[in-house]
Amino acid sequence: MAATGDALTPQGYIQHHLTNLSVGEGFWTWHIDSLLFSVGLGVLFLWIFRSVGKKATTGVPGKLQCFIEMIVEFVDASVKETFHGRNPVIAPLALTIFVWVFMMNFMDMIPVDWLPSLALLAGVEYLKVVPSTDVNITFSLALGVFVLIIYYSIKVKGVSGFVKELTLQPFNHWAMIPVNLLLESVTLIAKPISLALRLFGNLYAGELIFILIALMYGANWAIATLGIGLQLGWLIFHILVITLQAFIFMMLTIVYLSMAHEDH
Repeated sequence: MAATGDALTPQGYIQHHLTNLSVGEGFWTWHIDSLLFSVGLGVLFLWIFRSVGKKATTGVPGKLQCFIEMIVEFVDASVKETFHGRNPVIAPLALTIFVWVFMMNFMDMIPVDWLPSLALLAGVEYLKVVPSTDVNITFSLALGVFVLIIYYSIKVKGVSGFVKELTLQPFNHWAMIPVNLLLESVTLIAKPISLALRLFGNLYAGELIFILIALMYGANWAIATLGIGLQLGWLIFHILVITLQAFIFMMLTIVYLSMAHEDH
């Protein structure tokens, strides 16, 4: 489906689907498709929830309002069970993360050739439609959470309390400060890295499996029929994966921010 001849080979087909629409070079490369879909889905999320909120009724709610209320209640219960501080920002933040990450993951449910084929007709050679398969997007989300961890750690504990947490734990002795600093720094930095790579790895692997299954459609009818069965099976299983990854990202964010609010 790509403009180049090597895209007709299995290797070219896979490479084509894993290539972002980008501008710039090196560190300043911008993945236009990832930015477009992630921002677009974020705006869609805000518009849907705002519209439902404005039209919410105390009478018999519509199906969409019921669905939104179920999501809000689920996230609110998760925050109450996990977050042990007092901060009105955490619940809206958790709701935003869960719904936004789920919507980005849900783009993986669209057959791999549909949107790239439409883009090719419009003259756009490359198009990746799942933002969470782009490590830049997942790291951006994780770094945002990391900034909040540092901010609330300093706000709740003060600069001196935050420094003491890094230098006097787990061994409360001045001679162990270098060891404590090394251990606590690694633990702190591992939080955004684990957040980003867990989401990216699971979604990237899922997308790659969809692409490999799509290659079967170009074979004989028996293999193509098998490919249809495999795609339906993986699609059903992947619904669980995309939901679970959004939930894990949300829960870890709540846990990390709860730890940041604990003043020892």
